[in-house]
Amino acid sequence: MTNVPSTHGDRFPELAAMVLKHAKTLGATEADLLVAEGDSVSVQVRMAEVDRLSKAREKVLGIRVFFGKRSASSSTSDFSEASLDRLVSDTCSLAKAVVEDDTSGLPASDQMAAEIPDMDMRDSRQLTVDEEIDLAKRTEQSALKADSRITNSEGAECSAGYGSILLANSHGFVGSYASSSYSLSVSPIAVDSQNGGMQRDYWYSVKRKFQELDSPEQVGQEAARRTVRRLGSRSLSTQEVPVIFDPEIAQGLLGHIASAASGYSLYKGASFLMGQLGKKIADESVTVVDDGRLANGLGSRPFDGEGLPTRRNVVVDKGVLTSYLLDTYSGRKLGMTSTGNASRSVGENPTVGTTNLFLSPGTSSPEEILKSTKRGLLVTELIGFGVNMVTGDYSRGAVGFWIENGEIVHPVEEVTIAGNLKNMFNDIEMIGNDLVFRGRTASPTVKLRKMMVAGH
Repeated sequence: MTNVPSTHGDRFPELAAMVLKHAKTLGATEADLLVAEGDSVSVQVRMAEVDRLSKAREKVLGIRVFFGKRSASSSTSDFSEASLDRLVSDTCSLAKAVVEDDTSGLPASDQMAAEIPDMDMRDSRQLTVDEEIDLAKRTEQSALKADSRITNSEGAECSAGYGSILLANSHGFVGSYASSSYSLSVSPIAVDSQNGGMQRDYWYSVKRKFQELDSPEQVGQEAARRTVRRLGSRSLSTQEVPVIFDPEIAQGLLGHIASAASGYSLYKGASFLMGQLGKKIADESVTVVDDGRLANGLGSRPFDGEGLPTRRNVVVDKGVLTSYLLDTYSGRKLGMTSTGNASRSVGENPTVGTTNLFLSPGTSSPEEILKSTKRGLLVTELIGFGVNMVTGDYSRGAVGFWIENGEIVHPVEEVTIAGNLKNMFNDIEMIGNDLVFRGRTASPTVKLRKMMVAGH
């Protein structure tokens, strides 16, 4: 390679073309390349003192080369001519040495994103370190001031990140986009004056645009409310009752569906959704969508990790499993085409990832769901990872609130909820109207007809 261009973001397409050309001259039949550049600043304060401050600036280039059905991937953060020369030649040598894989290869050229819309995912608002410290301190302060029982804190954090991605391949595809994210969080600790018991909880806000972030006061007060309401927690006797998952916890159920519907789980035979495409897997009130084009979504992007256009995939439609989540490789393994869900780290092979995954909201308010429950458990935190994705068996420690006659009567801890995901999705009885995105996965409140709740 000669005359490597200076590596400002606007020169990355030129750099990518040169690296791909070099791979071709060394005999590569196909290749693709990913360049990621980013800045992030994160501040943590605890009891009004700065506890941790981290600034990171990274720039990484990863290449994947194919020699027929053999391939290898590698990456570097050194953009000098000598380093890039070595990266390409070493990766080509590696690719020639590995075993053939009939499924490998780039997507077909006619599948690449033909248009790359500007999805307005980057905010120009650059936060200074002092601004972040102030925001974190205000968040923690508002939590501490909200209730006299909040006497301590595990800290508040403010972070901001700005990044850009460029993807190019030997089909001639070149695509790039920029994005930003801002977040605030705090974890207060409350003490029960009667018995000295302590509880902690947290709250947070994450957005692409700074002005859409919840205020420090909103985040702090909600964290305080969630923490104080847990004071006086106790266990339950073992019984089978309706269980309500609050939105933060119901997200996890969607994660299990996405994991089970991932092409990699399916072709390896490690999913409880094997052979279920086109069949009813949940109550007809359940519609699960993965939408890579959602406006301002934290998982939105114009193309996936292979350069295919992202899209709206309805995974579950009125209880019926209507789509798997696939990249090119897992799609070929299953005799299907990619759903635009390739996810990728620099220097790694693509895999399957969700974009903006959500459960479509129902018509009931969280209050109506609560009122419909004569006796049951509202779950607000889960502990442990007792989920078998092959069988669907589900058993996890839970924290929450006991419900009697439609009202919360006391907080609950040290219980286990158990069931099987196949039954749980069919047992969904009510879905809330309270869908709010706080990350890439979102769910409203969800009520299940029954689960086994095991206490002392």
